[in-house]
Amino acid sequence: MVANKRRDTKPELALRSILHSRGLRFRVDCSPMKGVRSRADIVFTKAKIAVFVDGCFWHGCPEHFIMPKTNTDYWSTKISRNSERDSAVNRKLKDAGWTVIRVWEHEDSSAAADRIEAEWKRAVQ
Repeated sequence: MVANKRRDTKPELALRSILHSRGLRFRVDCSPMKGVRSRADIVFTKAKIAVFVDGCFWHGCPEHFIMPKTNTDYWSTKISRNSERDSAVNRKLKDAGWTVIRVWEHEDSSAAADRIEAEWKRAVQ
């Protein structure tokens, strides 16, 4: 697991490139607020939008996740803990007035950028 990148994955870079080309400016790989130990991949601080680009394996994508055939107990626990943590982070941020956008790594970057840009426009109006 050491070889897995925490930031600057291909889906993140593609999404960030599109958002930046549209004139949106953001912070990368930072905690949206104090008290939240999870780091968002893209953060719009003034608009209070936190974007997480979730990997299909690590976050249990309903479309693409396939449980490994070996060490199943470990992996099922690991993936369920990740999902629980994601839900807790979503709840904590939403309670503090943040908008949370979760993007799967397999999603089309342009479509995800459209969603994010629409939310950003709504938030800054």
